[in-house]
Amino acid sequence: MRRIAIAAAATVSVVVLLFSYRTSTDATPVAAGRTAGGTQPFRTASPLTTSPPTPSRSAGGDGTFTGDPADTRYGPVQVRITVVGGRITAADAIDYPQESGRDVRINSAAVPALNQEALQAQSAQIDTVSGATYTSEGYQQSLQSAIDQAHR
Repeated sequence: MRRIAIAAAATVSVVVLLFSYRTSTDATPVAAGRTAGGTQPFRTASPLTTSPPTPSRSAGGDGTFTGDPADTRYGPVQVRITVVGGRITAADAIDYPQESGRDVRINSAAVPALNQEALQAQSAQIDTVSGATYTSEGYQQSLQSAIDQAHR
């Protein structure tokens, strides 16, 4: 009987720990009104060119690198990073799906969160923003492309 009580207490403790586990270190709360799988038409934050991006570099892989556009279900996502001393010092989505009011609301919270995640992680292994799954996945792909360019 004593073993059953200990096993039950251990099980309850593990379940409580699992439910209290936080998957992100980002303290930014998720914005209200974002829903999974929302529509995200295309918006251009800056003009796109059809030629491949040309990184501006200095010695040692430092410089500004623009990742290849990542095609998502609702349009391309493109990320530009700045690398100084081998570290990402700036990450900015320069293209992302955003046209309707709902999409503006979704990506106005998602894109800054993704930019911050990239700076913290110093890699493309970043958390997906809830409600902006397609934008997040495209961001990760373009970010990895920019990082690959920085390592060439």
